[in-house]
Amino acid sequence: MRTGLITKKMGMTRVFLEDGRSVPVTVLSLEGCQVVGQRTQERDGYVALQLGAGTAKVKNVSKGERGHFAKAKVEPKRHVAEFRISPENLIDVGAALTANHFVDGQFVDATGITIGRGFSGVMKRWNFRGLEASHGVSVSHRSHGSTGQRQDPGKVFRGKKMAGHYGVDRVTTQNLQVVRTDVERGLVLVRGAIPGAKNGWVYLRDAVKRPLPKEAPKPGAFRAAEGAAVADAAAAPATAPEGESQS
Repeated sequence: MRTGLITKKMGMTRVFLEDGRSVPVTVLSLEGCQVVGQRTQERDGYVALQLGAGTAKVKNVSKGERGHFAKAKVEPKRHVAEFRISPENLIDVGAALTANHFVDGQFVDATGITIGRGFSGVMKRWNFRGLEASHGVSVSHRSHGSTGQRQDPGKVFRGKKMAGHYGVDRVTTQNLQVVRTDVERGLVLVRGAIPGAKNGWVYLRDAVKRPLPKEAPKPGAFRAAEGAAVADAAAAPATAPEGESQS
């Protein structure tokens, strides 16, 4: 199990495939996604990588967070999250993950916070059909109708679909296909829509219901902390240039 990526949703566009088909894609930017911490079985009881993305002003970061980022020797991050991984897929602290962590055609799972829609009625929130347009119904065409029962049980059951707060939920969309990646600009283009608003943070992981492609780099595709190594077994050249190494 490999680590995922913290990405920022830039919006949607379309790309044309080699056969001429137009495919709608969501553009995700890595925003300087780096490893800022490790969790090990011996010390923490589980294995995970803590990633950070985005840039935060020092004045907006707490003293504890400043110390944490200073220990990792990375700039203060706007957003931090952990990804559970296998022990053999640990990546050194300070490494910057790249877009070719995912390969073209691979399936991924995307997790984001849905757009907030405030207090919404049942037709918008739960897709109710509403009441009749005539036959004695007036004013309350978009209402939900009756909610309870008679004397027995004499209450409204918990979980009843009613009007209320809609949106701002953590939602995961599975089996989305990676159409294209741009390593230089740090972009991942994923087919279809992804939960969340523009500029919202999205967690991108290998799909749990699809096999991992053989060409996917392990433990991942990244640049080492000093910018001297590229750990991408699938994309790294056979002979590393001077000042670079392979892992």
